[in-house]
Amino acid sequence: MPHRYFFWFILPALAAMVLFIALPIFSVAIQSLFVEHEQVMKEVENCGPFKCETVLQVDNETTARLQEEAPLGRFNGLGTYTNRAHLAFEEVGQIWAKTETWEDFVAGVYNLPLYKALFFTLSYTIVVTPLVLILGLFIALGVNRLPPITKGPTIFASLLPMIVTPLIGSLILFWMVDADGILGATLQVLFQDGDLSLKASAPLTWIMLFVYGVWHNTPFAFVVFYAGLQAVPHETLEAARIDGASRWQQVRYVVVPFMMPLVIFITLMQLMDGLRVFEPIVGFSASAKATSLSWIIFNDLFGDSKLYGSAAATSVITITAVCILLTPVLIRTWRDFHRKST
Repeated sequence: MPHRYFFWFILPALAAMVLFIALPIFSVAIQSLFVEHEQVMKEVENCGPFKCETVLQVDNETTARLQEEAPLGRFNGLGTYTNRAHLAFEEVGQIWAKTETWEDFVAGVYNLPLYKALFFTLSYTIVVTPLVLILGLFIALGVNRLPPITKGPTIFASLLPMIVTPLIGSLILFWMVDADGILGATLQVLFQDGDLSLKASAPLTWIMLFVYGVWHNTPFAFVVFYAGLQAVPHETLEAARIDGASRWQQVRYVVVPFMMPLVIFITLMQLMDGLRVFEPIVGFSASAKATSLSWIIFNDLFGDSKLYGSAAATSVITITAVCILLTPVLIRTWRDFHRKST
């Protein structure tokens, strides 16, 4: 294809990427360099029936004038990235100087807001992603061996968690693990502890969030793997069967290598979904025990104070973390593509 035709062919996609991806990211990066204007206070004499007293009051006119002159806020440079709410370089240095063991240092850093959210986000991603891949593959293998008459209903039932809205799904599971819910009440009976509460324990709350993540995301992996199984060469499987390969060996040495591009695709999707986990934390009301990077952004934007610069800085840090985690997978994908093309 001539270069001129190729350019006009990809121009709409490039324009959409610049308009809806590049420009928003650039604007967020610019906003992260600014912080909100401080409220200007002025002394006002307040007179009552018996005496007058001087009180401080917000100077709305001056504050409005500052916002009009500098809509982005007050320039703060990289100060937002280094303050205690984000990378906290000064606080991390102080913790390093005061602690003697690695465990104490990790515990001290964990108490910082961004690192606490980052630790949970990475833990959620690292735990949920491989479980989703494994369960999705095994469910696809099981459904693929069912009689044709039962495949349709089974596939529909397997896709229900993906059909349910994430926030609604997390609320349903949250009610189930409540002390009055079916799961919470059952656990109290099994452990003979009427005060047992999954929501009162931080480790149990994390486990429930992981369980929800696996439950909600496994159907996507299942439907992709099931579609891939339909394209696995039956001749290759038959040859492996004739050579004496067991069912597990057929899956390991024939099915999995054939569907490796799908494994990489699902891994990419799950990594991105894991790093933006948000709905389960809201649905479980778990922000006191588990916070994510997306939750911090939401809290900055819709909390009592509208911290747009802080939310923008966290967004840039999140985008950077996504790029770092996706780089090894993308490099392997590129090498596989280059090897096949040569």
